[in-house]
Amino acid sequence: MRMSFGRGLLAAGLMGAMGLGGILPAGAQGTGQDPAASQPPAQAAQEPQNPPPAAPAQAATPTPAQAAPAEPVRTTPLSLQLSKHNFSRGPRSFPNLIAPYRPVKLEAPDLANSKRIEQMVQDGKLQITLQDVIELALENNLDIVIQRYNPWIADTDILRTLGGGTGRGLTGTGIATTLGAIPPLNFDPTITSTLSYDTRHTPVNNPLTSGTGTGGASAASLGTHTAQYNTQISQGFWTGTGIAASWNNTRSSSDSPLNLFNPAVQSALYVSLQQQLLNGFGKLPNMRNIRIAKNNRKIADLQFQQSAITTITSVINAYWELVYARENVKVQTRAVEVAEKLYSDNKKQVEIGTMAPIDVVRAESEVATNRQNMIVAQTALLQQQQILLNVISKNPLDARLINAEIIPAEAPQKPGPFEAASFEEALKEAFANRPDLRQQEFTLKNADITRRAARNALLPVAVLGAQYGSFGLSGNYMPLGGPLAYSGFGAAQNQIFQNAYPDYAVQLSVTIPLRNRQAQADSQRALLAQRQLETQVQQLKNAALLDVRNTYIALEQNRARYDAAEKARILQEQTFDSEQKKYKLGASTVFQVIQTQRDLTAAQGNEVRALVDLLKARADYERAVGRTLDVHNVSVASLKSGEAERETLIPGTINNEAVGTRNEAQ
Repeated sequence: MRMSFGRGLLAAGLMGAMGLGGILPAGAQGTGQDPAASQPPAQAAQEPQNPPPAAPAQAATPTPAQAAPAEPVRTTPLSLQLSKHNFSRGPRSFPNLIAPYRPVKLEAPDLANSKRIEQMVQDGKLQITLQDVIELALENNLDIVIQRYNPWIADTDILRTLGGGTGRGLTGTGIATTLGAIPPLNFDPTITSTLSYDTRHTPVNNPLTSGTGTGGASAASLGTHTAQYNTQISQGFWTGTGIAASWNNTRSSSDSPLNLFNPAVQSALYVSLQQQLLNGFGKLPNMRNIRIAKNNRKIADLQFQQSAITTITSVINAYWELVYARENVKVQTRAVEVAEKLYSDNKKQVEIGTMAPIDVVRAESEVATNRQNMIVAQTALLQQQQILLNVISKNPLDARLINAEIIPAEAPQKPGPFEAASFEEALKEAFANRPDLRQQEFTLKNADITRRAARNALLPVAVLGAQYGSFGLSGNYMPLGGPLAYSGFGAAQNQIFQNAYPDYAVQLSVTIPLRNRQAQADSQRALLAQRQLETQVQQLKNAALLDVRNTYIALEQNRARYDAAEKARILQEQTFDSEQKKYKLGASTVFQVIQTQRDLTAAQGNEVRALVDLLKARADYERAVGRTLDVHNVSVASLKSGEAERETLIPGTINNEAVGTRNEAQ
């Protein structure tokens, strides 16, 4: 009778310990911290509660009522701020003529956390949804901040090549220097002005011919003064054409009486044109650097897009791992409480003589083991909080964040079907959307441009030149028997424009390198590089195929695994309920009841683990097929003709105006 009464008390106590709280997904219990996760095991065991034992199993799969309230659907895409700057255009020279000769100004990087994340911390707790985590990562993640500079650096290559230079290149966008020796051209108009003044006295060996007269025993001296004012403007064009115009003026005076004009003004106006006929002829060889730089800019955009996808996938995985870590702490805490309850009840039964002392030792060992597991789970929770904090903040050591507890406010729920109907359709989507494959499209274009330009560079250099000039000469002179006549610059210019002294010249210059080994080497290397890239593209496609297949299989496996874990939890609930009834009837033992409870707790933990792994598999599948940005409504704003397609920025402040806020998005 005493043993039956003791069994009844023990069963009631176990039911109370088992019903201390359900395994609710993190965040479904509001903003407060879970008491069981923060109290010491002994303290938790001293506060028995008596909810129904079936409560943990019922809460393992969250219901819509338990989940965090759904946020309004964002209609404005989150942008990654690439449209904030456009460095492919230099400063305008009008109305500020000196602007092209001054450096541009660029704000220093903001390494402080965004105000939004600080405002979200309330009472030392950061309650956060999955969408909040993604947005904060796009605002604060240093990988995103660093990668954002690469497209802007690629812009500077466009600016440089538009002026006729070669691109400096960017890591991952191909070789900076292009193959093939093409005659260079400067596409920016260039003005060259020369001002010179020269005064000299030259000893003359034959004074009769110079008109200086004899100077006795010493050499005569001829004094001259010369002033030159020369100006030239030149520019190259994409067709391999160079045009130049020169206006030269010289004023000279001399001590010699034999000069017709003294002082004299000589003026000349030249217009010249040069056209490459073989090497360097046409737009392709002369615009190759511009085309490659523009392709490199697109590659930099895609690299940034890939970085954003990687960051978003990483932060999603970190978020769900934090959810699991919190749930695992709850599971291990429940196990400690149940073990302590068993240990306490066994001691009482030993005292009244209804149980052997060895059962107390066994129960005490179980308590120590479960406490160790709980400490490991708590440590893992702290580590996961730090991992998530690092990817959503620029400075995790900020005073408001360093000790903040991150509480996921979104319950994990089984996603509905979202993958492609077949593997073939998933692969087709990946080939169309994956940034790493789209990069190769532009890399191949660059290789083809380089190969064609190197083929053009095999040709000899043949330059056809044409020049027209007009001269003028005037100055002060004294006719025979007449007064001194004054003339000068104006008269010389009239002679130029009246074509009084014309000059016409045509020239053909041909340079033929014998054996031509340098150009042959460049051409062969360009062809080899192109063939190598074509092979690499197929290699990347094969890697993408394997990635899509693995994630597709993993997704199906994790969905089946979750269904099995859910079924196992339901069956374990039934087993536990049956074991309790048997214990009340005296057909079971305390150890068997505790064992079935541990099995139920493990089944509930396995269900949450399987659900979290399913959500992570979904994020990995979205990454593999290249739909991560679309799913989470993030856009990489691109620039066309200097205009941003979408100017919307992620939440922040630009030009002292708040943009991308939640109210604006709604």
